[in-house]
Amino acid sequence: MEDKRLNVNIGSLKLKNPVMTASGTFGFGEEYSDFIDVSRLGGIVVKGTTGERREGNAYPRLAEIPAGMINAVGLQNKGVEYFCNNIYPRIKGINENTIVNVSGSSIDEYCKVASMVNDLEDIPAIELNISCPNVKKGGMGFGVNKDMAFEVVSEVRKVYKKHLIVKLTPNVTNIVEIAQAVEKAGADSVSLINTLLAMAVDAERQKPIISTITGGMSGPAVKPVALRCVWQVSHNVDIPVIGMGGIQNATDAIEFLLVGASAVEVGTANFLNPKVTMEIIDGLSDYLDRHHIDNIKDIIGKI
Repeated sequence: MEDKRLNVNIGSLKLKNPVMTASGTFGFGEEYSDFIDVSRLGGIVVKGTTGERREGNAYPRLAEIPAGMINAVGLQNKGVEYFCNNIYPRIKGINENTIVNVSGSSIDEYCKVASMVNDLEDIPAIELNISCPNVKKGGMGFGVNKDMAFEVVSEVRKVYKKHLIVKLTPNVTNIVEIAQAVEKAGADSVSLINTLLAMAVDAERQKPIISTITGGMSGPAVKPVALRCVWQVSHNVDIPVIGMGGIQNATDAIEFLLVGASAVEVGTANFLNPKVTMEIIDGLSDYLDRHHIDNIKDIIGKI
């Protein structure tokens, strides 16, 4: 049964609860339907989608590290046309807030994908990924410079008419100025953080573990950085913030809400425990009971 005390809004998006899933960690949602009731989630962000088919980076492209993992998958997907024609018809009823992560190597590619997804009736939002650290072109390049971030979001805003989330990278000197730039360009909300640029080495083989040498680090180790970024950004923009980075349980999610996130995305933890999102939702209800809080919104931004 839905706990209405957990209802939150992210601009025009109405969520049953603040628990969402992070792109690249939850497939298209259908992969988890044997384990959980996907419709119970506040929202799901599906696998990254690009203009054309991408094979991704060469193997090996995953490395386990203490308190996390490094990935360099490289946005492997079959392209936006395949998504619209083959995947969307299967998943359009899986969750009322099914969100497409839009990626690209150029502004034209971002606009192409956004425009095509705009026409899909049951997709209420996109998450514009200008912050991926494991692709050779585009990706993080757009998200580390405020002028480039402003330009790509401005152009996408012209062709995308629904809720526009922009995903930000922590691999910058000042994440606040990037957030302010995309807000000015027309973003309806921001999500942060994407993975931290990192490296893993095999000392015995005396080589990097993954083929691209560097990749994106996620997992519990990044949470303190993510909390700091969410706190900084939420206090310096007027649009909602979605927090992510190292969330493993309800307590982690609550910490993000306290520092200013209106919702959270759960990522790497899905690999370890396919039921973790359901446990987090239940944990949020328990927290409200224990602290005699009437509504989850009452703790958002309390710190």
